[in-house]
Amino acid sequence: MTMIPADERLTRLLLETRVIAMVGASLKPARPSHGVGEYMAASGYRVIPVNPGHAGKTLFGETVVASLADIDVPVDMLNIFRRSDQIAPVVEEGLAALPGLKSVWMQLGLSNVEGRAMAEAKGLTVVEDRCLLIEHRRLIRGRY
Repeated sequence: MTMIPADERLTRLLLETRVIAMVGASLKPARPSHGVGEYMAASGYRVIPVNPGHAGKTLFGETVVASLADIDVPVDMLNIFRRSDQIAPVVEEGLAALPGLKSVWMQLGLSNVEGRAMAEAKGLTVVEDRCLLIEHRRLIRGRY
């Protein structure tokens, strides 16, 4: 069973986050990751797209990087658009490459027990099976 953080905790997380590493970012406008990244960037977040197939291209006003290890700025949130069975290695890479990481957000329909356990063991906030765009619109956009 996935524990969903209370609205107050999600609101605080969204207000404290400034830089998001988005694993699985797509250049295709029809893909959910593209819409979420575009929305979050337009909402004032720095969204660093991570996709080895598009490294060097520009997306959300940032250069796409091949891996989390290629990010050279502090990252607050790891936002994951990968299949559930691919999440644990992404979380493991994020924990190793992003020392200031505060949260792991698995998009709508995604969850991973091992990934959650690794992140929570390091004191990170973990959100599973929720859409970042939907939650931001619901909790932040209408209030501020």
